[in-house]
Amino acid sequence: MKITEIFKKGKPVISFEFFPARTEELAEKFNKTIDELLELKPDFVTVTFGAGGSTKDGSYELVKKFKKEKKQELIAYLAAFALRKNEITTVLDHYKDLGIENIFSLRGDPPKNTPTDQVPADSFRYASELTAFIRQNYNFCLGVAGYPEGHIEAPSFDKDIENLKHKVDQGAEFIITQYFYDNAYFLNFVERCRKSGITIPILPGIMSVYSIKMMEMLAVNCGANIPDKLRQGIAELPEGDTKALINFGIKYAINQCEELIKEGVSGLHFYTMDRSESTVGVVKGLKDKGLLRI
Repeated sequence: MKITEIFKKGKPVISFEFFPARTEELAEKFNKTIDELLELKPDFVTVTFGAGGSTKDGSYELVKKFKKEKKQELIAYLAAFALRKNEITTVLDHYKDLGIENIFSLRGDPPKNTPTDQVPADSFRYASELTAFIRQNYNFCLGVAGYPEGHIEAPSFDKDIENLKHKVDQGAEFIITQYFYDNAYFLNFVERCRKSGITIPILPGIMSVYSIKMMEMLAVNCGANIPDKLRQGIAELPEGDTKALINFGIKYAINQCEELIKEGVSGLHFYTMDRSESTVGVVKGLKDKGLLRI
């Protein structure tokens, strides 16, 4: 089913992001995580695609697992930077043969230790180029990324909205945003998108607090602001108490999601980091409040 049809169900949709396990040891634990999260009956899941095709095979196998074994609606990510057009076509053809109907079109991060002059000349440099290529050659339902606080490489927020509008004009049908910890950024982002003429569904990305180190690292890499109230809440926890931190992160995310649902969002997209405890806690907390039907 195309994701645009799922958005028509008239309820906040729930979706989870997964990335391929990198070792056999992690794979065993990951299978348990998948089962625990699928028990929540998400409307769809997403599977990431590493920079420069670094997880191409693993992504394909995970997509196949969800589609064929789990019978789960999904979106397959495709990050095109540093891949030749024939490589991109091969990936898309394989997904089409699997019966995949939804692709998330990304530029992707430049592969580490790959000089710019070694990037193939026919590689797509922007997600808009990949989006246009897919739209012209395939019948996938296409999604693109949005950045409520602006992309870290964008010269300005206005320019970032302009770039997003261009991706939509090239054929994108829905937007999933980068995570954020302050809903004001997302609500302002949506308002600016609508004023620019972007009318497609915009799904907010939710990231719970898994560890202080991860929170700080991802904030730097993604350009996400960490609000004072979040920092203060963490500072009041017993030092080194991982369980208390996880529970605090769950409560913070529940409050964040509750506000977003009341604002009328199309749904919630959870960046699970291939972990289940926090996402299960948030989704069940929202269900207990009568805010979700799962």
